[in-house]
Amino acid sequence: MTESESIDAIAAEFVLGTLDAADRVSVDARRQREPRLDAAIAEWERRLAPLMETVAPLRPRPDLFPEIEARIAARSTVSANSMQVLSLEQRARRWRTLAIAATTVAACLLLAIGVRESYRPGSPRSYVAVFQKDDATPAFLLSVDLDTRILSIRPVAAQAQPGKTYQLWIASAKLAGGPHSLGLLDDPNSVTRHILASYNSAVLENATFGISLEPEGGSPTGRPTGPAYHAKLIPTPR
Repeated sequence: MTESESIDAIAAEFVLGTLDAADRVSVDARRQREPRLDAAIAEWERRLAPLMETVAPLRPRPDLFPEIEARIAARSTVSANSMQVLSLEQRARRWRTLAIAATTVAACLLLAIGVRESYRPGSPRSYVAVFQKDDATPAFLLSVDLDTRILSIRPVAAQAQPGKTYQLWIASAKLAGGPHSLGLLDDPNSVTRHILASYNSAVLENATFGISLEPEGGSPTGRPTGPAYHAKLIPTPR
């Protein structure tokens, strides 16, 4: 593992919150004196911050703090040999993090959103889809509330293109005539929302969504004409 790879792995774990308390304190101190590490942490925070804005604040359950204290107390009884094993596991985890962190950022975020939603009583049936810019970076994040039929799409790494506009599409075997336009993205730098009142839940759950780059004002043919991202909905855990 090169020094650059090691720094990126540590930064990823720091931002994703997978470091234990001691390592987190150590990394927090290192970033004050290591500009490269500080910059790597800032870059990971930049990637994740826009997505986390889609998650509403959640009050922790009353028994959470006592449960944390109990786990801390139990951990203090671990033997020296067990601690050595834990240290080796932490080193192995850091290697694995470098190999998969970039390509699983979206999955981690989806899991985090789903876990938070699962603790909210009566939460609506919600789905998400991630449109990948490349193997490591999500371009857009889409969410659909099947009860209200409200679709929200947030740009992540996608950039506005001069003289171009992004257009959202839906395709399904249950919809005749190929991809159907769901409208243009109002602003590629902010959240766009559409109401899908004319589509039933069964269609939405199994449809393929696409975002294409079109001439300003939208596709001139009524079909996608430019480069496109595609994704299917994934249910968030309840």
